[in-house]
Formats: sequence, C-alpha cells, structure tokens
Amino acid sequence: MMRPFDETTRRNIAERCATFARLPAQPAGSELKRAAVAITLVEADAARGGTAFLLTMRAADLRAHRGQWALPGGRCDDGETAIAASLRELREEVGLALAESAVLGLLDDYPTRSGYLITPVVVWTEAGEGMAPNPTEVASVHPIPLQLIERENAFDFTQIPESTRRVIRFHFEGRLIHAPTAAMIYQFREVLAGRNTRVDELEQPVFAWK
Repeated sequence: MMRPFDETTRRNIAERCATFARLPAQPAGSELKRAAVAITLVEADAARGGTAFLLTMRAADLRAHRGQWALPGGRCDDGETAIAASLRELREEVGLALAESAVLGLLDDYPTRSGYLITPVVVWTEAGEGMAPNPTEVASVHPIPLQLIERENAFDFTQIPESTRRVIRFHFEGRLIHAPTAAMIYQFREVLAGRNTRVDELEQPVFAWK
C-alpha cells in the first residue's frame, strides 16, 4: 500500500507513534554509550511516489562500520538528548536542518553488540529535495518507499552459530540489510501497523559486533 506524502499520512504516523508503548529507558550511568538515529520521512521520488524514509550508505573511509547501510545518526554528545542528537546528525550527514517540531515520536532503544544504546527518532520533513550529503560521512542517500518495508517478505530471520538469538534481515533490491538498522526499520514497520513489537533481542551479524 502506497502512503501518500500528505498531511493525513503525517498525522496518522504521528498518532501511531503516540500510541506506541516504548520500553522503559535504561537508567543514566548504563555502561552502554548513548546514540540516536533519525527515521526521516520524506517524499519518495517521482517514479515511486508516496512517503519514504532515508537510508544512507556510510562512506568507505570511515573508521567504524564503513560501507554499511545505516539510518542517519551517531553518538550523543555529553548532556545531549536523543532528539537533539538525531537532528544534529541528520544536519551533519545529509544537510537537513529540522526543528524539534518535526519529530513524530520515538521507538524502543536498541542495544548493539559494539556497546551503544540507539534511540530511533521518527521525523517528518517536506525539505527532502534540499539534501546535501556530507561525502566524508555518507557515500549515498536512498529514499526507501514505505511500501517496500510493509511487504510480507520484506524481512526474514535466520540463525548463526555464534548466538541463540534470531538474526533479522531486510531485503532491499537484492541486498541484505542487517541489524541494528534492520531491527529499527522493522519496529517502525510494526508501529505503522499498530503493533507493539519488540526488537531488542534481535541479533546482529558477527561483522557488526565490533
């Protein structure tokens, strides 16, 4: 189902986010480092139409997770909220400067094997055409229509010898995108459907553990 990029869709997604019951936040002082990402809703390209979210390919010369698929985001600065961090990273990575009024809601924190606790922040912007990706951080930016994540076969689950937890995979144009990105996208898909599905126990592939 294509979701038109209009005020009705924005309001419906905001309502879904408002009714989503987040898991309790981990207390301050947790050994995990705080981070935040933006699930940025924009207008899809003319060929596909509707509402899309932004997915980036990380630059090849970054120190960590180079060349991997990711939502715009990064580590929270000292004293910075998840919302402030996600908006700052969105501006630094893809050149979109948004106010806090663009925020529609927050999803569950996702703990990573590399020691981060990531808060996904859902934002809406009509300024998607004004993106200016930072080449030192982002190799490319891809607007992914929401109907692609709402397909029945968009995600699957597998097992690896190194863990008893299920590994989630998002199938995108012949590629596999893994957790943490796939887990957060999956939870957003579930929120769109009105389901409180938890993803913190979904596993990452071994290459993402470092």
